[in-house]
Amino acid sequence: MSYTALYRKWRPVSFQQVRGQDHIVQTLKNQITASRIGHAYLFCGTRGTGKTSIAKIFARAVNCEHPVNGSPCNECELCKGIASGSSMNVMEIDAASNNSVENIREIRDQVQYPPTEGKYRVYIIDEAHMLSTGAFNALLKTLEEPPSYVIFILATTEAHKIPVTVLSRCQRYDFKRISLDTLVGRLKELTKAEEIPVEDKALAYIARAADGSMRDALSLLDQCVAFHYGDCLTYEHVLDILGAADLTVFSEMLRAILNKNTAECIRKLEELIFQGKELGQFVTDFIWYLRNLLLLKTADDAENMLDMSEDNLSQLREETKLVDGETLMRFIRVFSDLSGNLRYGNQKRVLVEVALIRLTKPQMECSLDSLIQRLEELEERLDNMGNLPDTVALGQIALIQAKESENVIDQAPLDETVNTVAIPKAQLEDLNLIRQDWGKIVKELGEAIRPAFRETILEPGGDGCLCIVFSSQSNFDIGNRATVLGALDAYVKEHYGKEIYFKVRLKNSGERMNTLYVSDEELKAIHMDITIED
Repeated sequence: MSYTALYRKWRPVSFQQVRGQDHIVQTLKNQITASRIGHAYLFCGTRGTGKTSIAKIFARAVNCEHPVNGSPCNECELCKGIASGSSMNVMEIDAASNNSVENIREIRDQVQYPPTEGKYRVYIIDEAHMLSTGAFNALLKTLEEPPSYVIFILATTEAHKIPVTVLSRCQRYDFKRISLDTLVGRLKELTKAEEIPVEDKALAYIARAADGSMRDALSLLDQCVAFHYGDCLTYEHVLDILGAADLTVFSEMLRAILNKNTAECIRKLEELIFQGKELGQFVTDFIWYLRNLLLLKTADDAENMLDMSEDNLSQLREETKLVDGETLMRFIRVFSDLSGNLRYGNQKRVLVEVALIRLTKPQMECSLDSLIQRLEELEERLDNMGNLPDTVALGQIALIQAKESENVIDQAPLDETVNTVAIPKAQLEDLNLIRQDWGKIVKELGEAIRPAFRETILEPGGDGCLCIVFSSQSNFDIGNRATVLGALDAYVKEHYGKEIYFKVRLKNSGERMNTLYVSDEELKAIHMDITIED
């Protein structure tokens, strides 16, 4: 006996076997049990969600001699005849190849004759949106006032192409994409019944790749089982067959992008191509990976939204520490545009490489995304200026920025004249502790005060006190607010366990901020003029 594909062998034969469309199944069963059957139905939704299967079940149920709770018994002669396709009561028409006016006129002529057995003649028109305008017009009158024994079921994946005049004459049912849990549950049932050894992780990936389509899930399972027939179907087998990449590959690619390592990104892509991975699938999965990172970064209860193992969740949590939400959103936009272009592009590898270069070398283009990325990088460098030693004057910061933009940073000291001051060891420890994280502290306190603190210098202010030196009057006015200083005090106490309070002052005209502070214990090791502060 010839082999039957899984999606055909396990097609639902009763409403109880339908998965993921409970809202539609219950409505149709209620209509049958209450004898409130309509004359025209429109089933619309994405592929593989059960439109045609439910239409066939409905056709048997309305003609069944012994229906059970609205479902066909599948045992009477009428049910068997309709299931085998020998009954003249149910006509299934493919509108993609029978879309002319003549085909609809034949239907219109046939409906004049009542069924020889059973109660209803059911016409299932699949891919109904493919009917021509003339065919729709020819169908209108019959669709609106058919004989009492005729039922029309129109199935389509593109309901927006159905004329409004047809929509208004039908009961519309929108089929939802089948959830991941439902797909996995159904796949487990089938693999157990077929005695197919398989890992749960492999089924979960197949279900996710099916994108809400039961038929796609069964077809992918069929393909994977055929390749590794007789062996346990593992997660790695599924990745090999579907041309997909593991989570580790996405992690390595993301780190290479964040490190601006273009060569590493291209090498990773080369490895994927050499392994036979499909680039469109890689881009789709990478977008999904970035989406998961974004959810973990922004949603409070993201762990419950992500269907993955604790090991993968732990790895994703580590990745979220490397990148902010705005950057993730920008990466998703770039790769989403790439995904659309790959459908029609001939040079898919080139398109993916260009997208990676866009992310690692934003200065090479003038798009809005690249401009935002460059501004964020500049902001990060400015924030890190708070970690520089005080031997660097405010005017020298601008010189460093200018040289960085030209990739010619001078490693030699910018100012040989340094004013060295000795302070108690406890004060120096407090100063160095806060100074090294000053940029991060200001950033986390809020966007409102962040610009005002950008060009500030920290200096000791006495026991348990640090002084913030501002270079402009407007920024000083912001920093001198009691609420701002109080927030700084509270932040340092919470994160560092230190009772340090802050005060502010305005930089004097002509004052040079290049003081080097050392402890009393370091005096003996330094041979220069030193000022000792109490």
